[in-house]
Amino acid sequence: MLEVEIMTQHIRVQCVLLYTGGEDVMMENVGVILLRKRFYETQKNAVTRRKVASCVPESNVMFLICSGGGEGSLDRLLPSVSTGLSPRKRTTSQCKSEPPLLRTSKRTIYTAGRPPWYNEHGTQSKEAFVIGLCGGSASGKTTVARKIIEALDVPWVVLLSMDSFYKVLSPEQQAMAASNDYNFDHPDAFDFDLLTHTLRKLKQGKSVKIPVYDFTTHGRQKDWKTVYGASVIIFEGIMAFADKELLQLLDMKIFVDTDSDIRLVRRLRRDITERGRDIEGVIKQYNKFVKPAFEQYIEPTMRLADIVVPRGGGNMVAIDLIVQHVHSQLEERKLRWDMAALASAHQAQPLPQTLSVLESTPQVRGMHTIIRNKETSRDEFIFYSKRLMRLLIERALSFLPSQVHIVQTPQGEDYEGKTFHGKRITGVSILRAGETMEPALRAVCKDVRIGKILIQTNQDTGEPELHYLRLPKDISEDHVILMDCTVSTGAAAMMAVRVLLDHDVQEDKILLVSLLMAEMGVHSVAYAFPQVKIITTAVDKKVNDLFHIIPGIGNFGDRYFGTDAPPDWSDEDMDEPSY
Repeated sequence: MLEVEIMTQHIRVQCVLLYTGGEDVMMENVGVILLRKRFYETQKNAVTRRKVASCVPESNVMFLICSGGGEGSLDRLLPSVSTGLSPRKRTTSQCKSEPPLLRTSKRTIYTAGRPPWYNEHGTQSKEAFVIGLCGGSASGKTTVARKIIEALDVPWVVLLSMDSFYKVLSPEQQAMAASNDYNFDHPDAFDFDLLTHTLRKLKQGKSVKIPVYDFTTHGRQKDWKTVYGASVIIFEGIMAFADKELLQLLDMKIFVDTDSDIRLVRRLRRDITERGRDIEGVIKQYNKFVKPAFEQYIEPTMRLADIVVPRGGGNMVAIDLIVQHVHSQLEERKLRWDMAALASAHQAQPLPQTLSVLESTPQVRGMHTIIRNKETSRDEFIFYSKRLMRLLIERALSFLPSQVHIVQTPQGEDYEGKTFHGKRITGVSILRAGETMEPALRAVCKDVRIGKILIQTNQDTGEPELHYLRLPKDISEDHVILMDCTVSTGAAAMMAVRVLLDHDVQEDKILLVSLLMAEMGVHSVAYAFPQVKIITTAVDKKVNDLFHIIPGIGNFGDRYFGTDAPPDWSDEDMDEPSY
C-alpha cells in the first residue's frame, strides 16, 4: 500500500494507492485509488480530479471512492444483472447535485456506501425492496427500469433480467432455436426454480450467482456473475408475473404496456443488429411464438399489476409516481443505529468466552509500551507492530480445527502430529489498517487467499457504510481470518462479519483478529455473533464520547503509513478509531 499526497493551490488530498508487486511501484501500475471525503467538498476538486486522472492510466483505474453521506454522497459501484449481447453496464443511481468524480473516455467512476442492513443483534432487519416489471417483448421494460434507477437517486440498486434464466437447451432444442422453431416466449423456457431461489436470496441480502445467457449460442456462459448488496431490486421479464411463488417476492408490480406495432419494430431492430438474426427468421418467430405467447400468457397478467405504464420509458409522469412510492417505502424501512445505546448495552458484563487475549508476557507488554507511546518513531512503530501481528496470527491459527496425522521421521520412526482439518484458510482485511496484517498471515500460511473489505463511517449518521469488497471465489467453504488492527465500537467488525455470513461463510469458521480492542467492541461482536472467535493482544476498558479507545494506540493507519489526518477529519474515515 502506498500513500500519496496530491497538492493543489488550496487543497491537500490524501490518496491510498493499492497495488500488487514490489515496493518500488510506478504510477502506471496502480489499480485502485481511494480518496477521502473532504477533497470533493472544496471548490478546487475538479483540478484534483484532473491531476489524479493524469497520474493513472484509465485502463488500470478500478474505482474511485469517497466517504458518502448527506447531499454529497455519490453513486455506488455495483454491476447490473441485465443480459443479452449488449455489454453489461453498471447499475447506478446518479446524483444530480454532485458531478462525477472522475470521467475517462470509457467510463464514469463514482460510488457511495451501503448503510447497515442488519440490527445490533447482527440479524437482517430489512429486506430489499423488489420491483417487478412485466410486459411484452421489446415493450421497453429495461428502459423503464433504467429511468426508475436514475430518478430514484439511491445507491445499491440491482437490475435483474429474466433473460438470464432461460433453461439450458439440449442439442435438439438448440437445432430448433437455430432455425427459429424453439419457443422462447413460453413459461417452460425459463428456469423458475433457479430464478425464485436467486431472487429470494438477493431479497434477503445474500450474495448470489447469476447465469449469463448467450443468445447467439442459446446456452449459458461458463462464468456466472456474482451480485451482492441490493437495497432495491428491479426484476424485469416477459414472464415476471407468471409464477405464483415469484409474485410473492414482489413488493411492487408494474406492467409496461406498449403498442404491438412498436414492439415488433423494436424487436426487428434488436434481433437483427444485436443478435445476428435475419429479418425472415425474426418475423417467423414473432408470428409463430411471440405474438401468441403475449396474448395467452403475458397480457392476462396485466390485471395483477399495481401500476400500468403506457408508452414505456417516455411516460415520465408514471415513472415519477413510481419513484415517489418507492421512496416512501424505503423511508419506512430505514434503519438507524443508536451508537450510544450500543455503547451502554453491555456495561459491567463479563468478557465473553469466545475472546482470547494473548498472554501479557513482559515481551508483549514491552511492545505495547513502545507502540502506544506517542513519541515512538514511525519506523519503530511499524517494527514492533509487525512483531505483535506475527504473534497474534500464530495465536489465531491455534484455534483452527486439526486432526491427527502420522508421519515417518528420517530415523524410520512414526511421529504422531497434527494437520489442518478443513478445506482452506482465507484472510480478509478491513481496509486500510487491516491490510497491514496481511504479510504476517502470508508469512505463516503458504498460498493463503486474501480478500478485502472497505468500511467507512458516514459523518452525518455515525453509521458504518460498506463501500467495496473483493472476496475470493467459493469463500463459503473456508475458515476465514478477519483482520482489523483496532476495534473500538465494533461497528465495522460487525458489518464485515455480516458480509461474510451473507456470502455463506459459517459463523463458527470466522476468527476476528485485532491488535487492540475496546471492551465495548468485544461485547458488540460477541453479542451479535456468539460463534465468532475473537483474538487480540490487549483489551482496553474505556471508549470516550467520540468512540475512541482509552488509553488506546492512536490512529493506527495514520501512524503506520505516516499520514496525519487534518483536525476536522474523523479517525474513522479510513480506520476503525482507536484513540
